[in-house]
Amino acid sequence: MDNLRVRCRSCGKEMEGHPSKTISCGCANMATIRGNKISAVDLSNVVMINCVKNTTTNSLLSNEDLAFQEARRQRKIKKLNFEIR
Repeated sequence: MDNLRVRCRSCGKEMEGHPSKTISCGCANMATIRGNKISAVDLSNVVMINCVKNTTTNSLLSNEDLAFQEARRQRKIKKLNFEIR
C-alpha cells in the first residue's frame, strides 16, 4: 500500500504517512499526518501529493440489499400524536 504524501505550503516540508508514527512539519500551520489522517491549523495550506484510492469490491451487501436500504432511507417518518390527560 502506498502511503499518503502531503506538502505544507507554509514551510514547504513534504511528509509521508506512517501507520503508527505521527509526523508533523513543525511550522505555525502544524500540518500533521498519521496513517491516512491529515490535520492542520489551516488545511488550505496543505497539498496532497498522492492519495490512496479506496476501491473495495467485496461489499457485504448485495445490490438488492443496497436498493432496499436506499428505499428504506427515503421513507417518511410517521408522527404520532398522543392525547395527554
